[in-house]
Amino acid sequence: MMRLDRVGAALVLAAGLAILPACTVEVQAAQGDIVKGGDDRTGGYIADENWWKPAPDHDKEWVWGEVSGMAADTPDRIIVAVWGDRNADGEERPNSSNYMVVVDGNGDIIERWTQWDTMLNTPHQVYISPYDPERHIWVVERGRGVNDIHEQIIKFTNDGKKVVLRLLDPNSAQSREEARANTSPGPLDFGQASVMTFLPNGDFLVGDGYHNGRIVRYNAEGELVSEFGSVGSGPGQFDLIHGVAVDRDHRIYVADRNNNRIQVFTEDGEFIEEWPDVTDPVGIFIDENEAVWVVSAAVNRILRYNLNGVLQYHWGAGRGYGGGFSGGLGRPHQMDVDQAGNVYVASWEGGWLNKFVPKPGADPIKLVGRGLVISE
Repeated sequence: MMRLDRVGAALVLAAGLAILPACTVEVQAAQGDIVKGGDDRTGGYIADENWWKPAPDHDKEWVWGEVSGMAADTPDRIIVAVWGDRNADGEERPNSSNYMVVVDGNGDIIERWTQWDTMLNTPHQVYISPYDPERHIWVVERGRGVNDIHEQIIKFTNDGKKVVLRLLDPNSAQSREEARANTSPGPLDFGQASVMTFLPNGDFLVGDGYHNGRIVRYNAEGELVSEFGSVGSGPGQFDLIHGVAVDRDHRIYVADRNNNRIQVFTEDGEFIEEWPDVTDPVGIFIDENEAVWVVSAAVNRILRYNLNGVLQYHWGAGRGYGGGFSGGLGRPHQMDVDQAGNVYVASWEGGWLNKFVPKPGADPIKLVGRGLVISE
């Protein structure tokens, strides 16, 4: 009997020991994968601290205006659009400059396109077509009454020395009411055009824009091919177009900013679907993995969706430059990716450009791939 008791006790003790070490091992294994602390505000990236620098002619009074966009030509040459210079009260500098600058991989200014100062005032976004071997620089200029700058789409040589193509609205900058009173705008009657993207055959799409509600397609010579859309909140209508991209099947994705949604269309402009409740979308970037990255200005985030509109991940937080934290955003306005995988995000409010470098071993879902290149 005593032997049986001892055997039973031994079995109970053995069972207890079998459980406890297993739990201990499991906890220790889990702890080996745990990284404590952190808030993931820059996602899979490390923000390049103090990368954005003052211009040579900045001083205690005059600093960068709104940094509205950029295009990464190479990891050592990034073309940046800025709304000139501003003071602490937000007033524009008389005879302002620094509308288009080029910085290197360290954020140092290597070019200033001052020769175009009289042509520009509010350069909205910057682009390079992935189908263009000469890598021309495209700028969407919103135009304002200041210095009688007209709304226009400008195509520069890569070095910025020559204008190759210029789609110029013949009218001076109009108010929202004036533009929307024209319900049948002509090919160059821009309502503050805002964004663009490219097709492999040389055609390009323009989101027009702040006042008009249309996507306009032009051929490589700048001639009207087609258009679709109108002002409103129904399917196929827009209230401030602020992003456009094309996927591998030539579907067109449009950021309908004031309607807080993304709309998807066929290449011919037929409505497919909408993705609702996307707050303040100001940019769309489809990468080589066909992840749809949406820039949300109001919430200072970069949002990753799949092609079906399902949110998969997001990163970003405000605020940064000049009193914030490294990598903070201030109403982000455009993003781009260079050949090394570095991501650039223009912060319109506060006037700076962030550079984000991929973290070693980062989860691929947290990283933005190179821009998608599609076939005809």
